Amino acid sequence: MTDAIFTPAARRHIAQLKQAIQPALGRLDRRFRALLRQNVYDAAQIRALAAITPGAAARLRSTVQFLEQVEYNGRRLAKMNVPPAEVNDALRQFGGLVEEELAGRHAPAREQLQLATLLAVENAFYQVRESETQAFFGLYHAEADADSLADMLQRFVAILTRTFRARAGRLMLLKEPLARSMARPLYIRRGDARQRLIADAAMRGRYASYWSYPVRPAAVLQLAFDVDYPWLPRELVLLEAMAGRCREAIERVRLVEELRRVEAEARQAEEEERRRIGRELHDEAGQTLLLLRLQLEMLERDAPAALVERLRETREGAGRIVEELRRIVAALGPSVLDRMGLRASLRQLAGRFRKMHSARMRCHIEDPPGQLPRRAAEVIYRVAQECLQNIAKHSQATHVNLWLRAADRTIRLRISDDGAGFQTDTAEAKPMSFGMAGMRERAALLGGTLAIDSSPGKGATVVLQLPLA
Repeated sequence: MTDAIFTPAARRHIAQLKQAIQPALGRLDRRFRALLRQNVYDAAQIRALAAITPGAAARLRSTVQFLEQVEYNGRRLAKMNVPPAEVNDALRQFGGLVEEELAGRHAPAREQLQLATLLAVENAFYQVRESETQAFFGLYHAEADADSLADMLQRFVAILTRTFRARAGRLMLLKEPLARSMARPLYIRRGDARQRLIADAAMRGRYASYWSYPVRPAAVLQLAFDVDYPWLPRELVLLEAMAGRCREAIERVRLVEELRRVEAEARQAEEEERRRIGRELHDEAGQTLLLLRLQLEMLERDAPAALVERLRETREGAGRIVEELRRIVAALGPSVLDRMGLRASLRQLAGRFRKMHSARMRCHIEDPPGQLPRRAAEVIYRVAQECLQNIAKHSQATHVNLWLRAADRTIRLRISDDGAGFQTDTAEAKPMSFGMAGMRERAALLGGTLAIDSSPGKGATVVLQLPLA
């Protein structure tokens, strides 16, 4: 706030008021502090209230300096849980003391200065409350937007450091539960023996003071300040509330990560079981059927003319069963990835699609740099397989595009068609064994994303993106 709220005439009258007060400053200050002590204000509250009186204004050279001092101490009073109404009462008490000293002189100037002071205090009070509200909103959005526990902790630290106007901050998850000495809120000055409790050695000893606050049995929040800055009552309450929010968020994220780990293990076990069943079908049933077809072919050559046709039909039926069995084995586990690699496997998948569907298909497939992890290759293959099957069954498309490109540290699969399209929210709600929900889960387990863009009559586009690391 500036002194622009005062007219030139008001500034002259305020300057005269300050000059008139100066001879009685010491006496006014002692009497005012005595009144505040009677009202059970503590030393910090008394200092802040004494810094926003007309007596404090008389000690400063300009009204601008005074109003800046009022805003600063107004924020401190808000953090010490002194509401504006109580500040107003205290200023009225000081005004009564000034009235006695000046015998009613300079009343308009005193009234204008008090109104400006109260306006600055109200503004500072609501700044503090708005900052608190924004901090909680920030924590909520940080939890929602973070893509990992580490990312969330970094966002939390940035918000907490900014909210408490700290110079640096850390929110650290420890391997062991906190020691008893760290299991309670601590204010630590540089040089204090407790400085060894600052968990980050890079932060230890560099700053004038620290706050250490336990967040959970094995996590601690520590903030560093350039000056000696013990927390104020409101800040301690806010710190507890925000630590509680962080504690709950950490637990939720850990539960989600644990669930993802279990899901990943279940998916891996499922893939291994599918591959095992596929191998057994291929090695046992497949070989037996091939032998049966060979024997039928030999019987057909030596059989009487009356049986030849029936044996031929039986042999062809056995051949169709072999082809269907091969399709089932391929669907159970893409062993083709091991034999041919991802690029050739996708081209084979596209070739099968062209045989099944009349749509014109374009493929652009780049080899990923280095060795692509087996699980990532499986997800890419499965998503491509699911998309092409859905297009063949439902889309009535005339053009299909399949693109696989690697860039920077990610690999991206994009499949689009110009078919009938669908409502994504309705489609995802339908139960399906390897549907869109399953594809999205597979991508998420590898730290990737899967986006589906479609609407009725406008085709569909599926984009899978996975990290290469």
